[in-house]
Amino acid sequence: MAMTIHVDIVSAEEQIFSGAAEMVYAPAVMGEVGIAPRHTPLISPLKPGEVRLDMGGGKEEFFFISGGILEVQPHVVTVLSDTAIRAHDLDEAAALEAKKRAEDALHDQMSDIEIAKARAEIAAAAAQIAAIQKLKIKR
Repeated sequence: MAMTIHVDIVSAEEQIFSGAAEMVYAPAVMGEVGIAPRHTPLISPLKPGEVRLDMGGGKEEFFFISGGILEVQPHVVTVLSDTAIRAHDLDEAAALEAKKRAEDALHDQMSDIEIAKARAEIAAAAAQIAAIQKLKIKR
């Protein structure tokens, strides 16, 4: 029997996932990290992207996050994000439109704060689109 680690993925609105996985892959700011059961404790900021859970037996679960915090304990992984969505619930047209709106806003004359916000929105939309594309390939 394979060892598992408990995983909680939580958005600002609700708990998206709670269950066991054999491996967790997350988009940490320093690069993708892989977490196995009994991993050394770790706290890391996350960038927008895909969280992948290896459920064992060839089954995987995919989630999009807008960034957040990853907390790893030896038997529990917690992903806290403002936005967390199951990958199959992502809307490609909405993500493309959000990216276009942010790019248009970036071209307007704005303050440094507005430019930073627009760039963050572009990065989040691009990460959503990439997650959708990966999911399409794996189907």
